[in-house]
Amino acid sequence: MKNIYLRFITFLLLLAACTSTDKTLIPAPAGLLCELLRSPELAVITDSIPEFGWIFPVEGGMQKAFRILVASSPDLLEEGKADYWDSGKNHSSISMDVAYGGKPLKANTSYYWKVKAWGEGYQQSDYSEVNQFNTGHFARKELLWPGESRYVQLSDSSWVSENRQTATFHPSEPVKHQQMNGGNYFADFGKASFGTLEIDIETEKEGQLLQVFLGERQNPDLSVNKEPGLSNIGFARAEIILKQGRHTYQVENPPHTIRSPHTQRLAPFYPEVLPFRFVEITSDHHDFLVHGTIRQSLYYPFDDEASYFYCDNENLNQIWDLCKYTLKATPFLGIYADGNRERMPYEADAYIQQLGHYAVDREFSIARYSADFLIHHASWPTEWQMQLVFMAWEDYMHTGNLEFIRSRYEDLKAKSLIALARGDGLISSRSANATPEFFKSIHYEGNKFRDNIDWPEGTPEGLPQGKNKGPTPEGERDGYVITDYNTVINAFHFQSLKLMAEIAAVLGKNDDRDFLKSRAELVKSSILATFFDAGKGIFVDGEGTDHAALHANMFPLAFGLVPAENIPTVVAYVKSKGMACSVYGAQYLLDGLYNSGFPEYAIGLMTSESKRSWMNMIRVGSTMTTEAWDEHYKPNLTWNHAWGSAPANIIVRKIAGIEPLAPGFQKFRIAPQPGGLKYVELRKPSIRGGIDFKLVDEKDTWEMEVRVPGNSEAEIWLPRRFGEVKINGEVSSSSGLINYAGEERKIYKIKSGFLKITAQ
Repeated sequence: MKNIYLRFITFLLLLAACTSTDKTLIPAPAGLLCELLRSPELAVITDSIPEFGWIFPVEGGMQKAFRILVASSPDLLEEGKADYWDSGKNHSSISMDVAYGGKPLKANTSYYWKVKAWGEGYQQSDYSEVNQFNTGHFARKELLWPGESRYVQLSDSSWVSENRQTATFHPSEPVKHQQMNGGNYFADFGKASFGTLEIDIETEKEGQLLQVFLGERQNPDLSVNKEPGLSNIGFARAEIILKQGRHTYQVENPPHTIRSPHTQRLAPFYPEVLPFRFVEITSDHHDFLVHGTIRQSLYYPFDDEASYFYCDNENLNQIWDLCKYTLKATPFLGIYADGNRERMPYEADAYIQQLGHYAVDREFSIARYSADFLIHHASWPTEWQMQLVFMAWEDYMHTGNLEFIRSRYEDLKAKSLIALARGDGLISSRSANATPEFFKSIHYEGNKFRDNIDWPEGTPEGLPQGKNKGPTPEGERDGYVITDYNTVINAFHFQSLKLMAEIAAVLGKNDDRDFLKSRAELVKSSILATFFDAGKGIFVDGEGTDHAALHANMFPLAFGLVPAENIPTVVAYVKSKGMACSVYGAQYLLDGLYNSGFPEYAIGLMTSESKRSWMNMIRVGSTMTTEAWDEHYKPNLTWNHAWGSAPANIIVRKIAGIEPLAPGFQKFRIAPQPGGLKYVELRKPSIRGGIDFKLVDEKDTWEMEVRVPGNSEAEIWLPRRFGEVKINGEVSSSSGLINYAGEERKIYKIKSGFLKITAQ
């Protein structure tokens, strides 16, 4: 009897230890989000029922419960005192998109919140740091378009944006500077950025005139290149009249030219910015002394520590740095735009920038805002409309949040261009169905709606090269013959239908799901019947032509349209063409090669030092990815165009093989394709926390280290050739097989934590 009593007391003590509210056993949640904003105190939100999220600590394994406190003052953020919401201990694994459940929030008010969580075994954390969020107007009126984000002034006189973050200025000094014997001054800030310049100058002569040159490109000597020619490489000239003594002067940049109704205007409370790296200051009298220059760079919020990459290929390391910096420096307008010339969003640009941004930073609001803008401000290329469906799907898979796909479902469905279909499901921009009603349904207001294929187009034989055209008739389209019904447009249509079926399923629209799935299969059958040359084993450009461009084959390869038995002939043809596409087309060329199991060739293209390469961008002097491979291929290019940043997402999505399997990275896969690299190490940010990955390939043995964030799971997809796989020293059995990238792979399921994996 006594033993039974002692065992009972022991049980109660153990139970109390597991459920105690006094003992902290795991770290506090971090990375708090409100409405997907990681700094909601620097924004205003217009949703009266905001959603909260946090990073659950990896030490806790899977989350079992949470408790949120929301108050009107940080002093009230205590259990029993939170005056707006105390969720109580909520037994749930949800750590993202937790809807506010307290008493109604007031408009134009600041609130404060924090969260604690319980992990496996119900070990608990302490409360997180306090996070502030600001509400704006809930019933917004007089919007220019649904989803518009306006600037709002807070009580401290600072300006912020609605439902997105706002770029701010960051000062930096030059990495090199020199005042020459003749008096002229030159400075190099190391990388270009969109910014302004402050100069600390001393002179004894009143009224001396200085000329200040700012530019992205340097001459061979210590001077700024002053002949931009047809290009839009950053360059500006300003004059300053000096006052006697020592003073600081702000260089006034020329206003940016508004080129389109869709051009994004800089916030009115900012001085004008332009892209520059180099500074040259000259005067006829040379009677001045420059004590220093400060560049104020306008950056959208960016966490430099959120991602990293290193491998044993130095070219690829340099290319990663180029792309990552591009993704930091270019979103200064708070939206994905096309570079400095037009400052205008385009669907294709935005999709590639979205993929890259997700690869390098834990930031989601700007991608969603860009997609929302583009739904209502369509550009002219046919296939670019459909890339909005791609953006919506990536938004959902990376955030797990349903708001965007639910509220924009009908618009997204229209963007699949299904209204243009003929009887066999194929679509054409020249269809009789391209009526005013159709254009209204996709929010297109121009008069140049047409197929693009790739950009720029070529210059016809015998004509001088245009400022925005390639030097040869083939252009960046590899001589693609555009017919009424062509392969590229319908490949995009197939992919958009496939993703729309997934979106319909998520939203419980089962009739739509079934219809869209069957329509996607019809389109696939029609593409193969109409555009595939069975005799040659490749795709032709379109109906009525036997010409076969690179693009007619790389897009079907990227979207899984090529039958398995025909992949060898299609890939052989693609490889025979090299990089016969633009920096935009390169995204899909690389996707297609990796999806088909040809990583060695893909890495060769990425690390090439030819004129059509990212190394050429570095060689010519750009510090961001350029709009085209070189001025030779597009004379009016910009040196700050993020649609050229494909390697950033390819390194993460394909070399490491990290992609979500469930919305919000609740489950993700790691399916490495090192392609001859012997060492790969990277960190990929996700909404649930950083994913660390390291692979060492030695004598056909893979040694891997993986960090799976808390409250998430992963699957390692390893080639079937590995006979033994050990996870943390224990032999592990696969849970199944899957066809991936042209081979069978074994699936190994792993939970959150730090794992060492050996495959041999």
